[in-house]
Amino acid sequence: MLPRSQILLLASLILAGVVSAFSGNMDTYFLDVAMGVGISVVLASSLNLINGFTGQFSLGHAGFMAVGAYTSAMITTTLGPKFGWSQLGLQWVLFPASLLVGGLLSALAGLAVGAPSLRLKGDYLAIVTLGFGEIIKVVLQNVEAVGGARGLVAVPGHTNLFWTFGTAALTVYVVWALMNSTYGRGFLAVADDEVAAEAMGLNTTRYKIIAFAVGSFFAGIAGGLYAHLKGYLNPTGFDFNKSIEIVIMVILGGMGKHVGVIVAAVVLTAVQEPLRQLGDWRMILYALILILLMILRPQGLFVWPLWTKKTT
Repeated sequence: MLPRSQILLLASLILAGVVSAFSGNMDTYFLDVAMGVGISVVLASSLNLINGFTGQFSLGHAGFMAVGAYTSAMITTTLGPKFGWSQLGLQWVLFPASLLVGGLLSALAGLAVGAPSLRLKGDYLAIVTLGFGEIIKVVLQNVEAVGGARGLVAVPGHTNLFWTFGTAALTVYVVWALMNSTYGRGFLAVADDEVAAEAMGLNTTRYKIIAFAVGSFFAGIAGGLYAHLKGYLNPTGFDFNKSIEIVIMVILGGMGKHVGVIVAAVVLTAVQEPLRQLGDWRMILYALILILLMILRPQGLFVWPLWTKKTT
């Protein structure tokens, strides 16, 4: 008999496959928003492992997303036609393989950033990760092989409801399973009191690097899904504002809260559509929401249940 968590994961994958099979008659705009929601769940849940459970403060999640997006897109747009995968009928293998490679390279980027910088704490770590995200954007803008400032075009649209919500379910399950393992206890110890954790013999740098690598891996996969959903990539789409959007999802849902972060990712992604007419003003609105949350409800808006009160 499978554990309940694995049964829920299997049921989620089956449901995603069934819904995707009947999505041909759905409105294309609705499908685009729905798949954007699934990608946001992957991004928010993966960042929650770093910022929420491990107690670090990363502002470079969009950079890891960009690494996965460009890697996956280059594989399907360059290697696929070059080696004739489409003619061989192996396109269905190339897409998941490109997602996996993009995730692995993003994890390596997470290790590259984490190894030298995770000895830092608080604001210093945030500045380092922010700098990494900006470096990735500038590099992509100046590499003509990936389109440079013009962007990368003609990315095949392989992303569908099964891949987005299947990946979202898998991400949530992996983060949940990891936090309910011995590693999860180490992450929580680092978040609660890093000095005390070190005094107890925990290698806190090791736990922070693992959290960064796992979070970066799923951010890279989310980037690959995003690339094959939009069909066009531009470095400016992975700037500081994108990282802030993901951070707000985690804070709005409650740092270290599985369900709350998922709900916040869904709500914020859906509400962006009517707010797009505000242009850059929506970032000011996000900033005001974040300030009010930190003052009025620092534990997060979607901590379940909202009406629970402490009893004595």
